[in-house]
Amino acid sequence: MLLAGIAILAFAGNSVIARYALAAGGIDAATFSLVRLGAGAIVLAPLLLRATGRWSLSGGISLFVYVAMFSFAYVDLPTATGALILFTVVQATVVLAGMLRGEPMRLLGWAGLLLSLGGLAVLLVPQVESGRVLPTVFMAISGMAWGAYTMIGRAVAVGAGVHTARSFAIGAVLALPLLAFAGSMPSATGTLLAVLSGALTSGLGYVVWNRVSPSLGLATLATVQLATPLVAAMGGAALLGELVTRELLVAGALILSGIAMTLKR
Repeated sequence: MLLAGIAILAFAGNSVIARYALAAGGIDAATFSLVRLGAGAIVLAPLLLRATGRWSLSGGISLFVYVAMFSFAYVDLPTATGALILFTVVQATVVLAGMLRGEPMRLLGWAGLLLSLGGLAVLLVPQVESGRVLPTVFMAISGMAWGAYTMIGRAVAVGAGVHTARSFAIGAVLALPLLAFAGSMPSATGTLLAVLSGALTSGLGYVVWNRVSPSLGLATLATVQLATPLVAAMGGAALLGELVTRELLVAGALILSGIAMTLKR
């Protein structure tokens, strides 16, 4: 659970970093995606030296789609809103994939899952009314890709570090055509934030997640990620000056209660 907590902090950190970098205009979404994937591939490259076994092309593709759509969505979406949409879709994707694979869900797990989704609904309704359609679609696609990446990571035979390193290497290559959509030269701050996101909160953070996710049950795997919008919202409020609303506090209480029910043994 300590490792899961570290992974959640990394997920939330990605939302805060991306929103800060992209909203300030120091770097465009295409360049941010390429630098993020490239930095992750470089910092994890030593793990590939003695690695054996098959590479997972699907893992690299899903990681690339997640990162690219994530970046383009955060040009317009606030930190908490983006994380909310992302992990709501992740939740649905993981649960659906698990059910198709025949993984069981206990009654208490379903109750915790529904309670957490109710918390997300409290926070989602005001955001839908704001009319951010295209960025919302981008983030929903990103959520489906991350859910797929999570399920792929649970099934691969190689170690978590090797799988993550290979996925970043494939994703970085797939991201090269994004240079066609790049704007002006990014600022030093924007580039540094993209490197930080790729090397630390993505590269190393995803190694932790791929290490811990196979040991979590389906309900726990899906629900524990719902803590990310709450943590991201708090980070956005503290670091980016975004508002902490009553809906956020109510949603946070419901989400944490649902997680507690899911984790109870």
